[in-house]
Amino acid sequence: MRCPYCGDEQSRVVDSREVDDGIRRRRGCLKCGARFTTYERQQRRGLFVVKKDGRREEFNRDKMAAGIRKACEKRPMPTGTIDKLVDDIELDLYKRGKAEVHSSLIGDMVSERLLDLDLIAYIRFASVYREYADLAALKQAVDRLVAEQTRVPRVPVSQLPLLPEDQPPDTRRRHIRRRNTFGIREG
Repeated sequence: MRCPYCGDEQSRVVDSREVDDGIRRRRGCLKCGARFTTYERQQRRGLFVVKKDGRREEFNRDKMAAGIRKACEKRPMPTGTIDKLVDDIELDLYKRGKAEVHSSLIGDMVSERLLDLDLIAYIRFASVYREYADLAALKQAVDRLVAEQTRVPRVPVSQLPLLPEDQPPDTRRRHIRRRNTFGIREG
């Protein structure tokens, strides 16, 4: 492993830990003494993506992640959400056990997950992926989402509801005092 600071190829492993999909190794350079981290990930067998025009290209996780990051740019999302989404989609693709998948399948998987994650990110992704012909077609898609949103309000997966659905917004919790088994008042 080449040291990112001095370029020397001699290093030793200081610490090694398993992470979600591989191994994280902390290394120390024997020449300059600098420490750096490397990640080892199991290389899966080749997966090819069949494009709309019939071309085949090797699946590129980074390309998919870049598209998702672009759609989620400047959106309030917890750290690691996008990486988890990419990991889930990649795992689903490999679980299918096929050597080739259509790009439309990947696009649909991303769209479905973004719809549950963030509506603005979904619209951004869909505006590129669905290739809307004009502004009217995009407006129609947004109107459908708004109509669906008013019927069944979507709460992002990462957000907890503010109030339980069976509790009216104007009720308040009353402070109830009770005695525990030792006769001491609680509350």
